[in-house]
Amino acid sequence: MFKARQSLLVMAMIAASLAASPLAQAKDWPDPILKTAGTPENVAKGMEYDAYEQGLSAYIWGYPLVRMERVMREYIDVPDPKPATSYRAPMNQIGWARELATPKALDMPTANNDTAYLSAVVDLSHGPYVLSVPDTHDRYYVVDTFNMWQELEHYIGRRTTGTKAGRFALVGPGWKGKLPAGVKRLDIKTSKVWLWGRMRVSPGEDMSKLHALQDQFDLRPLSALGKKDWKAPAASLTPLPDIGDDPLGFYTQLAAVLKDNPVRPDDKALYGQFERIGLTDKGFDPSKLNDAQKKGLMRAVEDAPYIAVASVTQISESRQGWSFNKGMDNFGYNYPFRAVVAGPYLGGNGEKEAVYPLRYTDSQNQPLDGNNAYKVKFSGEPPNNAFWSLTIYDATTKMLIENPISRYKFGSDTPGIKKDADGGFTVTVSADKPTDGTNWLPAPKGGFYAILRIYQPKEEVLSGTWKLPEFEREAK
Repeated sequence: MFKARQSLLVMAMIAASLAASPLAQAKDWPDPILKTAGTPENVAKGMEYDAYEQGLSAYIWGYPLVRMERVMREYIDVPDPKPATSYRAPMNQIGWARELATPKALDMPTANNDTAYLSAVVDLSHGPYVLSVPDTHDRYYVVDTFNMWQELEHYIGRRTTGTKAGRFALVGPGWKGKLPAGVKRLDIKTSKVWLWGRMRVSPGEDMSKLHALQDQFDLRPLSALGKKDWKAPAASLTPLPDIGDDPLGFYTQLAAVLKDNPVRPDDKALYGQFERIGLTDKGFDPSKLNDAQKKGLMRAVEDAPYIAVASVTQISESRQGWSFNKGMDNFGYNYPFRAVVAGPYLGGNGEKEAVYPLRYTDSQNQPLDGNNAYKVKFSGEPPNNAFWSLTIYDATTKMLIENPISRYKFGSDTPGIKKDADGGFTVTVSADKPTDGTNWLPAPKGGFYAILRIYQPKEEVLSGTWKLPEFEREAK
Protein backbone atom coordinates (compact mmCIF):
# COMPACT_ATOMS: atom_id res chain seq x y z
CA MET A 1 0.00 0.00 0.00
CA PHE A 2 2.79 2.39 0.91
CA LYS A 3 4.61 1.68 -2.36
CA ALA A 4 1.41 2.26 -4.29
CA ARG A 5 0.83 5.59 -2.61
CA GLN A 6 4.48 6.50 -3.24
CA SER A 7 4.13 5.71 -6.94
CA LEU A 8 0.95 7.79 -7.14
CA LEU A 9 2.76 10.66 -5.44
CA VAL A 10 5.71 10.46 -7.86
CA MET A 11 3.36 10.37 -10.85
CA ALA A 12 1.49 13.38 -9.46
CA MET A 13 4.75 15.28 -9.07
CA ILE A 14 5.80 14.44 -12.63
CA ALA A 15 2.42 15.52 -13.96
CA ALA A 16 2.65 18.78 -12.05
CA SER A 17 6.14 19.35 -13.42
CA LEU A 18 5.04 18.70 -16.98
CA ALA A 19 2.04 20.93 -16.58
CA ALA A 20 4.36 23.75 -15.56
CA SER A 21 6.84 23.07 -18.40
CA PRO A 22 6.86 24.92 -21.75
CA LEU A 23 6.19 21.58 -23.45
CA ALA A 24 2.83 21.18 -21.78
CA GLN A 25 1.85 24.70 -22.68
CA ALA A 26 2.56 24.25 -26.37
CA LYS A 27 -1.19 24.15 -26.97
CA ASP A 28 -1.21 27.89 -26.29
CA TRP A 29 1.51 28.69 -28.85
CA PRO A 30 0.57 29.86 -32.35
CA ASP A 31 1.09 26.87 -34.64
CA PRO A 32 -0.37 27.41 -38.13
CA ILE A 33 0.65 23.96 -39.35
CA LEU A 34 -1.71 22.39 -36.83
CA LYS A 35 -4.54 24.61 -38.02
CA THR A 36 -3.98 24.42 -41.79
CA ALA A 37 -6.26 21.90 -43.41
CA GLY A 38 -5.05 19.68 -46.23
CA THR A 39 -7.66 20.93 -48.68
CA PRO A 40 -6.97 20.84 -52.43
CA GLU A 41 -6.68 24.63 -52.42
CA ASN A 42 -4.12 24.66 -49.61
CA VAL A 43 -2.16 21.80 -51.16
CA ALA A 44 -1.93 23.69 -54.47
CA LYS A 45 -0.72 26.79 -52.65
CA GLY A 46 1.86 24.76 -50.78
CA MET A 47 3.18 23.15 -53.95
CA GLU A 48 3.50 26.52 -55.64
CA TYR A 49 5.27 28.07 -52.66
CA ASP A 50 7.60 25.09 -52.27
CA ALA A 51 8.52 25.18 -55.97
CA TYR A 52 9.04 28.92 -55.67
CA GLU A 53 11.36 28.52 -52.68
CA GLN A 54 13.37 25.67 -54.18
CA GLY A 55 13.44 27.42 -57.55
CA LEU A 56 14.94 30.53 -55.96
CA SER A 57 17.55 28.49 -54.12
CA ALA A 58 18.47 26.45 -57.20
CA TYR A 59 18.75 29.56 -59.35
CA ILE A 60 20.94 31.51 -56.93
CA TRP A 61 23.10 28.50 -56.10
CA GLY A 62 23.50 27.33 -59.69
CA TYR A 63 23.65 30.62 -61.57
CA PRO A 64 27.46 31.06 -61.33
CA LEU A 65 27.98 27.61 -62.84
CA VAL A 66 25.56 28.22 -65.71
CA ARG A 67 26.94 31.71 -66.30
CA MET A 68 30.54 30.48 -66.39
CA GLU A 69 29.75 27.61 -68.74
CA ARG A 70 27.91 29.98 -71.05
CA VAL A 71 30.67 32.59 -71.02
CA MET A 72 33.43 30.02 -71.48
CA ARG A 73 31.78 28.88 -74.70
CA GLU A 74 31.61 32.49 -75.84
CA TYR A 75 35.26 33.14 -75.01
CA ILE A 76 36.51 30.20 -77.09
CA ASP A 77 34.43 31.36 -80.04
CA VAL A 78 37.00 33.55 -81.78
CA PRO A 79 35.71 36.03 -84.37
CA ASP A 80 37.43 36.44 -87.72
CA PRO A 81 38.79 39.01 -87.93
CA LYS A 82 39.50 39.24 -84.22
CA PRO A 83 39.27 42.80 -82.81
CA ALA A 84 42.41 44.12 -81.15
CA THR A 85 40.48 44.57 -77.89
CA SER A 86 39.29 40.94 -77.86
CA TYR A 87 40.94 38.35 -75.62
CA ARG A 88 39.09 35.36 -77.03
CA ALA A 89 41.13 32.26 -77.88
CA PRO A 90 40.53 28.63 -78.86
CA MET A 91 40.11 26.06 -76.10
CA ASN A 92 43.26 25.46 -74.02
CA GLN A 93 45.03 28.47 -75.53
CA ILE A 94 45.86 31.98 -74.32
CA GLY A 95 44.10 34.97 -75.79
CA TRP A 96 45.44 38.48 -75.24
CA ALA A 97 43.78 41.79 -75.99
CA ARG A 98 46.33 43.77 -77.98
CA GLU A 99 44.81 47.14 -77.10
CA LEU A 100 43.02 48.69 -74.15
CA ALA A 101 39.25 48.34 -73.98
CA THR A 102 37.12 51.00 -75.67
CA PRO A 103 33.34 51.43 -75.99
CA LYS A 104 33.52 48.97 -78.89
CA ALA A 105 34.81 46.19 -76.58
CA LEU A 106 31.57 44.40 -75.76
CA ASP A 107 32.78 41.03 -74.41
CA MET A 108 33.02 42.12 -70.78
CA PRO A 109 30.74 44.48 -68.81
CA THR A 110 32.55 47.21 -66.85
CA ALA A 111 35.85 46.53 -68.65
CA ASN A 112 38.76 48.59 -67.38
CA ASN A 113 40.85 50.94 -69.49
CA ASP A 114 44.03 50.27 -67.49
CA THR A 115 45.13 46.81 -68.53
CA ALA A 116 45.22 44.44 -71.47
CA TYR A 117 43.12 41.39 -70.68
CA LEU A 118 44.12 37.73 -70.95
CA SER A 119 41.70 34.82 -71.17
CA ALA A 120 42.14 31.06 -71.40
CA VAL A 121 39.58 28.30 -70.92
CA VAL A 122 41.42 25.12 -69.95
CA ASP A 123 40.20 21.51 -69.71
CA LEU A 124 42.06 19.71 -66.91
CA SER A 125 40.16 16.42 -67.16
CA HIS A 126 43.07 14.71 -68.98
CA GLY A 127 45.85 16.07 -66.77
CA PRO A 128 47.50 19.30 -65.63
CA TYR A 129 48.34 22.26 -67.79
CA VAL A 130 51.40 24.41 -67.14
CA LEU A 131 51.32 28.19 -67.43
CA SER A 132 54.79 29.65 -68.00
CA VAL A 133 55.17 33.38 -67.39
CA PRO A 134 58.08 35.62 -68.40
CA ASP A 135 59.96 38.20 -66.37
CA THR A 136 57.85 41.35 -66.70
CA HIS A 137 60.50 43.52 -65.00
CA ASP A 138 58.05 44.78 -62.34
CA ARG A 139 55.31 45.58 -64.83
CA TYR A 140 52.02 44.90 -63.09
CA TYR A 141 50.21 41.77 -64.16
CA VAL A 142 47.94 39.23 -62.53
CA VAL A 143 46.43 35.97 -63.74
CA ASP A 144 43.44 34.83 -61.69
CA THR A 145 42.41 31.17 -61.71
CA PHE A 146 38.64 30.73 -61.48
CA ASN A 147 36.88 27.41 -61.09
CA MET A 148 33.55 26.90 -62.78
CA TRP A 149 31.64 28.27 -59.77
CA GLN A 150 33.34 31.65 -60.41
CA GLU A 151 35.44 31.19 -57.29
CA LEU A 152 38.91 32.71 -57.39
CA GLU A 153 41.29 29.99 -56.19
CA HIS A 154 44.78 31.37 -56.93
CA TYR A 155 46.61 34.51 -58.05
CA ILE A 156 49.68 34.47 -60.26
CA GLY A 157 51.37 37.84 -60.60
CA ARG A 158 53.15 40.82 -59.14
CA ARG A 159 51.56 40.83 -55.68
CA THR A 160 51.68 37.10 -54.92
CA THR A 161 54.37 35.42 -57.01
CA GLY A 162 56.44 38.42 -58.14
CA THR A 163 57.34 39.40 -61.68
CA LYS A 164 60.23 37.02 -62.34
CA ALA A 165 59.77 34.14 -64.78
CA GLY A 166 57.94 31.13 -63.37
CA ARG A 167 55.96 27.98 -64.15
CA PHE A 168 52.64 27.03 -62.57
CA ALA A 169 50.80 23.72 -62.92
CA LEU A 170 47.00 23.89 -62.97
CA VAL A 171 45.85 20.59 -61.48
CA GLY A 172 42.29 19.31 -61.64
CA PRO A 173 40.50 17.06 -59.15
CA GLY A 174 41.95 13.62 -58.50
CA TRP A 175 45.35 13.95 -60.22
CA LYS A 176 48.10 12.31 -58.16
CA GLY A 177 51.18 12.54 -60.39
CA LYS A 178 54.47 14.31 -59.76
CA LEU A 179 55.56 17.67 -61.15
CA PRO A 180 59.02 18.61 -62.43
CA ALA A 181 61.26 20.70 -60.21
CA GLY A 182 60.54 24.40 -60.42
CA VAL A 183 56.85 23.96 -61.28
CA LYS A 184 54.45 25.23 -58.60
CA ARG A 185 51.27 23.21 -58.12
CA LEU A 186 47.92 25.04 -58.08
CA ASP A 187 44.95 22.77 -57.35
CA ILE A 188 41.62 23.58 -59.00
CA LYS A 189 38.30 22.26 -57.66
CA THR A 190 36.66 21.71 -61.05
CA SER A 191 37.78 19.94 -64.22
CA LYS A 192 37.87 23.22 -66.13
CA VAL A 193 39.57 26.44 -65.13
CA TRP A 194 39.28 29.96 -66.47
CA LEU A 195 42.46 32.01 -66.52
CA TRP A 196 41.61 35.70 -66.43
CA GLY A 197 44.58 38.04 -66.56
CA ARG A 198 45.46 41.70 -66.69
CA MET A 199 48.67 43.50 -67.68
CA ARG A 200 49.12 47.20 -67.18
CA VAL A 201 49.34 49.41 -70.25
CA SER A 202 50.50 53.01 -69.99
CA PRO A 203 49.03 55.60 -72.36
CA GLY A 204 51.16 56.12 -75.43
CA GLU A 205 53.61 53.30 -74.79
CA ASP A 206 55.14 51.23 -77.59
CA MET A 207 52.60 48.44 -77.99
CA SER A 208 55.00 46.26 -79.97
CA LYS A 209 57.10 45.78 -76.82
CA LEU A 210 53.99 44.87 -74.86
CA HIS A 211 52.96 42.37 -77.54
CA ALA A 212 56.41 40.75 -77.42
CA LEU A 213 55.98 40.33 -73.67
CA GLN A 214 52.49 38.89 -74.05
CA ASP A 215 53.77 36.35 -76.56
CA GLN A 216 56.13 34.92 -73.95
CA PHE A 217 53.23 33.64 -71.84
CA ASP A 218 52.89 29.93 -72.64
CA LEU A 219 50.16 27.40 -71.84
CA ARG A 220 50.48 23.69 -72.57
CA PRO A 221 49.77 20.24 -71.08
CA LEU A 222 52.32 18.92 -68.61
CA SER A 223 53.06 16.14 -71.10
CA ALA A 224 54.14 18.74 -73.68
CA LEU A 225 56.49 20.65 -71.39
CA GLY A 226 59.86 21.19 -73.10
CA LYS A 227 58.65 20.13 -76.55
CA LYS A 228 59.70 22.91 -78.94
CA ASP A 229 57.51 21.89 -81.86
CA TRP A 230 54.34 21.30 -79.82
CA LYS A 231 51.19 22.96 -81.09
CA ALA A 232 47.86 23.08 -79.31
CA PRO A 233 45.42 20.64 -80.92
CA ALA A 234 41.90 21.72 -81.74
CA ALA A 235 39.47 21.28 -78.88
CA SER A 236 35.95 22.37 -78.04
CA LEU A 237 33.19 22.18 -75.47
CA THR A 238 29.92 20.32 -75.91
CA PRO A 239 27.19 22.82 -76.76
CA LEU A 240 24.75 23.65 -73.99
CA PRO A 241 21.13 22.55 -74.49
CA ASP A 242 19.27 24.93 -76.78
CA ILE A 243 16.54 26.27 -74.51
CA GLY A 244 15.08 28.85 -76.88
CA ASP A 245 12.44 30.89 -75.09
CA ASP A 246 11.61 28.17 -72.55
CA PRO A 247 10.90 30.10 -69.31
CA LEU A 248 12.32 27.19 -67.30
CA GLY A 249 15.28 26.64 -69.60
CA PHE A 250 17.75 27.81 -66.96
CA TYR A 251 17.12 24.65 -64.95
CA THR A 252 17.65 22.52 -68.06
CA GLN A 253 21.08 24.07 -68.58
CA LEU A 254 21.90 23.84 -64.87
CA ALA A 255 21.21 20.11 -64.92
CA ALA A 256 23.40 19.74 -68.02
CA VAL A 257 26.44 21.54 -66.62
CA LEU A 258 26.18 19.72 -63.28
CA LYS A 259 27.09 16.52 -65.12
CA ASP A 260 30.63 17.89 -65.62
CA ASN A 261 30.75 19.70 -62.27
CA PRO A 262 29.75 17.31 -59.48
CA VAL A 263 27.94 18.77 -56.49
CA ARG A 264 30.32 19.32 -53.60
CA PRO A 265 29.76 17.42 -50.34
CA ASP A 266 28.86 20.66 -48.53
CA ASP A 267 26.03 21.27 -51.01
CA LYS A 268 24.58 17.75 -51.16
CA ALA A 269 21.78 18.48 -48.69
CA LEU A 270 20.81 21.66 -50.52
CA TYR A 271 20.93 19.94 -53.89
CA GLY A 272 18.83 17.07 -52.60
CA GLN A 273 15.92 19.45 -52.03
CA PHE A 274 15.77 20.27 -55.73
CA GLU A 275 14.41 16.82 -56.55
CA ARG A 276 11.01 18.25 -55.60
CA ILE A 277 11.21 20.61 -58.59
CA GLY A 278 12.40 17.91 -61.00
CA LEU A 279 16.15 18.72 -60.82
CA THR A 280 18.23 15.57 -60.23
CA ASP A 281 21.41 13.88 -61.45
CA LYS A 282 19.37 12.59 -64.39
CA GLY A 283 18.56 16.12 -65.56
CA PHE A 284 15.63 18.49 -65.26
CA ASP A 285 12.23 16.95 -65.96
CA PRO A 286 9.43 19.53 -65.83
CA SER A 287 6.91 16.91 -67.02
CA LYS A 288 6.76 15.65 -63.44
CA LEU A 289 5.57 19.04 -62.19
CA ASN A 290 1.96 20.09 -61.89
CA ASP A 291 0.63 23.50 -62.85
CA ALA A 292 1.05 24.92 -59.35
CA GLN A 293 4.72 23.88 -59.24
CA LYS A 294 5.41 25.28 -62.69
CA LYS A 295 3.82 28.55 -61.65
CA GLY A 296 6.10 28.72 -58.61
CA LEU A 297 9.20 27.95 -60.68
CA MET A 298 8.40 30.61 -63.25
CA ARG A 299 8.00 33.15 -60.46
CA ALA A 300 11.38 32.05 -59.09
CA VAL A 301 13.13 32.68 -62.40
CA GLU A 302 11.69 36.20 -62.47
CA ASP A 303 12.44 37.05 -58.83
CA ALA A 304 15.83 35.39 -58.20
CA PRO A 305 17.87 38.20 -59.82
CA TYR A 306 16.55 40.60 -57.17
CA ILE A 307 18.06 38.41 -54.46
CA ALA A 308 21.44 38.52 -56.20
CA VAL A 309 21.35 42.30 -56.65
CA ALA A 310 20.30 42.87 -53.04
CA SER A 311 23.31 40.90 -51.79
CA VAL A 312 25.65 43.70 -52.86
CA THR A 313 24.14 46.05 -50.30
CA GLN A 314 24.26 43.35 -47.65
CA ILE A 315 27.93 42.54 -48.17
CA SER A 316 29.16 46.06 -48.91
CA GLU A 317 30.04 48.95 -46.70
CA SER A 318 28.91 52.48 -47.45
CA ARG A 319 31.95 54.76 -47.44
CA GLN A 320 31.39 58.42 -48.23
CA GLY A 321 28.57 57.44 -50.56
CA TRP A 322 30.50 54.64 -52.29
CA SER A 323 29.65 50.95 -52.14
CA PHE A 324 32.84 49.25 -50.93
CA ASN A 325 32.77 45.47 -51.33
CA LYS A 326 34.84 42.77 -49.71
CA GLY A 327 34.61 38.99 -49.70
CA MET A 328 35.30 38.14 -53.34
CA ASP A 329 38.20 35.88 -52.36
CA ASN A 330 35.92 33.66 -50.28
CA PHE A 331 32.16 33.63 -50.83
CA GLY A 332 31.60 30.92 -48.23
CA TYR A 333 27.87 30.17 -48.22
CA ASN A 334 26.88 33.59 -49.51
CA TYR A 335 25.51 32.21 -52.76
CA PRO A 336 23.59 35.39 -53.69
CA PHE A 337 26.81 37.44 -53.62
CA ARG A 338 28.61 34.78 -55.64
CA ALA A 339 25.77 34.96 -58.17
CA VAL A 340 25.87 38.73 -58.64
CA VAL A 341 29.67 38.71 -58.94
CA ALA A 342 29.37 36.03 -61.63
CA GLY A 343 26.97 38.32 -63.48
CA PRO A 344 27.91 41.97 -64.03
CA TYR A 345 31.16 41.71 -62.03
CA LEU A 346 32.48 38.53 -63.64
CA GLY A 347 36.21 38.09 -63.09
CA GLY A 348 36.60 40.67 -60.32
CA ASN A 349 39.67 40.49 -58.08
CA GLY A 350 39.60 40.07 -54.32
CA GLU A 351 40.27 43.16 -52.22
CA LYS A 352 43.96 42.47 -51.56
CA GLU A 353 44.63 42.52 -55.29
CA ALA A 354 42.28 45.36 -56.17
CA VAL A 355 39.26 47.18 -54.80
CA TYR A 356 36.37 48.55 -56.85
CA PRO A 357 34.36 51.16 -54.93
CA LEU A 358 31.14 51.68 -56.88
CA ARG A 359 28.98 54.80 -57.05
CA TYR A 360 25.56 55.49 -58.57
CA THR A 361 24.60 58.68 -56.71
CA ASP A 362 25.97 62.12 -55.89
CA SER A 363 26.51 63.66 -52.45
CA GLN A 364 22.79 64.48 -52.28
CA ASN A 365 21.89 60.84 -52.99
CA GLN A 366 20.59 61.72 -56.46
CA PRO A 367 21.40 59.44 -59.43
CA LEU A 368 24.48 60.44 -61.40
CA ASP A 369 23.39 62.00 -64.67
CA GLY A 370 25.36 63.65 -67.47
CA ASN A 371 22.88 66.49 -67.63
CA ASN A 372 24.71 67.70 -64.52
CA ALA A 373 28.39 68.44 -63.90
CA TYR A 374 30.23 67.05 -60.87
CA LYS A 375 33.37 67.95 -58.95
CA VAL A 376 35.21 64.96 -57.49
CA LYS A 377 37.72 66.21 -54.92
CA PHE A 378 40.60 63.86 -54.07
CA SER A 379 42.71 64.60 -50.99
CA GLY A 380 45.54 62.90 -52.85
CA GLU A 381 46.13 59.88 -55.03
CA PRO A 382 44.56 56.74 -53.54
CA PRO A 383 47.22 54.87 -51.50
CA ASN A 384 48.38 51.89 -53.53
CA ASN A 385 51.34 49.72 -54.47
CA ALA A 386 50.46 49.65 -58.16
CA PHE A 387 48.09 52.23 -59.71
CA TRP A 388 44.52 53.56 -59.67
CA SER A 389 41.81 54.88 -61.98
CA LEU A 390 38.37 56.48 -61.94
CA THR A 391 36.15 55.15 -64.74
CA ILE A 392 32.53 55.84 -65.62
CA TYR A 393 30.07 53.58 -67.43
CA ASP A 394 26.68 53.90 -69.06
CA ALA A 395 24.10 53.02 -66.39
CA THR A 396 22.11 50.81 -68.75
CA THR A 397 24.70 49.04 -70.90
CA LYS A 398 27.48 48.95 -68.27
CA MET A 399 29.93 49.75 -71.07
CA LEU A 400 32.52 52.47 -71.59
CA ILE A 401 31.25 55.70 -73.12
CA GLU A 402 32.26 57.36 -76.38
CA ASN A 403 33.58 60.90 -75.89
CA PRO A 404 35.33 63.56 -78.00
CA ILE A 405 38.78 63.15 -76.41
CA SER A 406 38.71 59.32 -76.15
CA ARG A 407 39.40 59.52 -72.42
CA TYR A 408 37.69 56.62 -70.68
CA LYS A 409 39.30 56.91 -67.27
CA PHE A 410 41.20 59.32 -65.08
CA GLY A 411 44.05 57.86 -63.08
CA SER A 412 47.62 57.65 -61.97
CA ASP A 413 48.88 57.49 -65.55
CA THR A 414 46.70 60.32 -66.91
CA PRO A 415 49.20 62.84 -68.31
CA GLY A 416 49.35 66.34 -66.84
CA ILE A 417 47.15 65.95 -63.76
CA LYS A 418 46.66 69.41 -62.29
CA LYS A 419 47.21 69.22 -58.52
CA ASP A 420 46.78 71.65 -55.64
CA ALA A 421 49.63 72.75 -53.43
CA ASP A 422 48.72 70.09 -50.83
CA GLY A 423 48.79 67.28 -53.41
CA GLY A 424 45.02 67.09 -53.76
CA PHE A 425 43.20 67.50 -57.05
CA THR A 426 39.68 67.82 -58.42
CA VAL A 427 38.28 65.87 -61.34
CA THR A 428 35.38 67.37 -63.30
CA VAL A 429 32.92 64.75 -64.51
CA SER A 430 30.58 66.24 -67.10
CA ALA A 431 29.24 65.81 -70.62
CA ASP A 432 30.38 69.29 -71.66
CA LYS A 433 34.05 70.22 -71.55
CA PRO A 434 34.80 72.62 -68.68
CA THR A 435 36.77 75.82 -69.20
CA ASP A 436 39.87 74.09 -67.87
CA GLY A 437 39.70 70.62 -69.34
CA THR A 438 42.93 69.31 -67.80
CA ASN A 439 41.24 67.22 -65.11
CA TRP A 440 38.15 66.41 -67.16
CA LEU A 441 36.51 62.98 -67.31
CA PRO A 442 33.80 63.07 -70.01
CA ALA A 443 30.34 61.77 -69.10
CA PRO A 444 27.37 60.79 -71.28
CA LYS A 445 24.17 62.78 -71.66
CA GLY A 446 22.25 60.48 -69.38
CA GLY A 447 22.62 58.09 -66.47
CA PHE A 448 26.02 56.72 -65.56
CA TYR A 449 27.89 55.19 -62.65
CA ALA A 450 31.50 55.29 -61.47
CA ILE A 451 34.10 52.73 -60.39
CA LEU A 452 37.26 53.76 -58.58
CA ARG A 453 39.81 50.99 -59.11
CA ILE A 454 42.77 50.79 -56.74
CA TYR A 455 45.24 48.05 -57.59
CA GLN A 456 47.27 46.56 -54.74
CA PRO A 457 45.60 48.93 -52.29
CA LYS A 458 47.41 49.90 -49.11
CA GLU A 459 46.01 49.17 -45.67
CA GLU A 460 44.56 52.66 -45.22
CA VAL A 461 42.30 51.99 -48.21
CA LEU A 462 41.19 48.59 -46.94
CA SER A 463 40.59 49.87 -43.40
CA GLY A 464 38.77 53.01 -44.51
CA THR A 465 41.28 55.42 -43.00
CA TRP A 466 41.74 57.01 -46.43
CA LYS A 467 38.53 58.81 -47.35
CA LEU A 468 36.94 58.32 -50.74
CA PRO A 469 36.09 61.48 -52.74
CA GLU A 470 32.55 62.83 -52.96
CA PHE A 471 30.61 63.56 -56.16
CA GLU A 472 29.49 67.19 -55.65
CA ARG A 473 26.92 68.35 -58.19
CA GLU A 474 27.63 71.82 -59.53
CA ALA A 475 24.90 74.44 -59.41
CA LYS A 476 23.45 75.29 -62.81
